[in-house]
Amino acid sequence: MVDLFYDHVLVKNNKDQEELDTEREVVLRLQNRILLLFFASAESDTCQQFAPTLHDFFKKLTDEFYVERSAQLALLYISLDQSEEQLENFLKELPKKSLFLAYEDPYRRELEAMFNVEELPTVVVLRPDCSILVPNAVEEIIRLGPDCYRNWHEAAELLDRNFLITEDFQEKSMRSFTDPVRRLKYKVEDEKKKKKKKKQTCNDDREAEAGANDRDEGRSLW
Repeated sequence: MVDLFYDHVLVKNNKDQEELDTEREVVLRLQNRILLLFFASAESDTCQQFAPTLHDFFKKLTDEFYVERSAQLALLYISLDQSEEQLENFLKELPKKSLFLAYEDPYRRELEAMFNVEELPTVVVLRPDCSILVPNAVEEIIRLGPDCYRNWHEAAELLDRNFLITEDFQEKSMRSFTDPVRRLKYKVEDEKKKKKKKKQTCNDDREAEAGANDRDEGRSLW
């Protein structure tokens, strides 16, 4: 995956638009992940309509509110916009954890030709070795939602197969901030109970031993 973006700068879709401009940073972000290349343009009504669907799809697979563990998934927006202003406006519709190529980067058009993008929107799904898993997953994402990730994960043969997606997003309980305190409290109370029980057992043993000695002394008198 890194070879595809060697010597290219990836930008985070956050407030500061931080750049991943070293090979190490790109490796840490993309290694052993399924990569979604999202080709779109703000001018396209179809792209505008699909953006919220893709946003929810990606969020439900990577946000810890919905899943126990984030999916091995990365999203890279390949803008085919006609201006930088259009690109910036469209980024607002995409997840904050997504990446994008800067408007001035000509590699955007090279990728468009490389993957034979003929319609917008297009979501090319890539394995970690850069081979194509799905040429255009737009319809699959619309039809199946997050469930289609299971198929990709299996087909991509990722190293980690322990990803578990929460079955019911709405019923997932949030952990309380006081959980660690309560767990510590119960642990201390359990320790106290154990010590008290151990002390009581020792006392009972002593009493039993004393009783046995008294009986032995009583028998010795006869």
